Amino acid sequence: MKKILIIEDEPLMRANLAELLELENFQPLTAADGVEGLAAARRELPDLIICDVMMPRLDGHGVLAALQEQPRTARIPFLFLTARGERAEVRAGMDLGADDYLVKPVPRVELLGALRARLERAERQRAEFRVEYQSAKPLERLGLTPREADVLFWTAQGKSSAETSVILGVAPATIKTHLENIYAKLAVDGRHNATLRAWEVLSATAG
Repeated sequence: MKKILIIEDEPLMRANLAELLELENFQPLTAADGVEGLAAARRELPDLIICDVMMPRLDGHGVLAALQEQPRTARIPFLFLTARGERAEVRAGMDLGADDYLVKPVPRVELLGALRARLERAERQRAEFRVEYQSAKPLERLGLTPREADVLFWTAQGKSSAETSVILGVAPATIKTHLENIYAKLAVDGRHNATLRAWEVLSATAG
């Protein structure tokens, strides 16, 4: 039974989502704000997270950014569910690495469809890319410099920016600059989609 973490500060919405997921044979976990949600994600390692954006103490963007910094939680599929659907808001969430951005009120069918699609994609990725990559060299085929390839190589293996900076012996700010250049060259929004591109290249090389 897949564990789905719901991070939502509105009690009725949180309860309705939990009931819906339970009826669909998922195991719902709930958190009333971003701080509780972040702690629950780190403790429970759910299969997917549904998160509101505007919340007290820590908003949804803060939750996602914190999860992306830790290898154990960086690859958990993450869906924003929010009343704020402006283009700038959606872009900000996707830039952080969210898998989807659903606007309230979202139809039941649409929510379940998005959830199942992300879970299935995560399963395929685990099956296809369960391999230890040995070299960043193939990533230069993406038009990256050797240093950018190194940064993407470690990012794709779940290392945070801080960890990558230690591995490569450069400042964290330099890693951030390299990542921005990588995203621009690959025409992707954020760490998650850059990782998918890296896995495609690395798995083809390994195979």
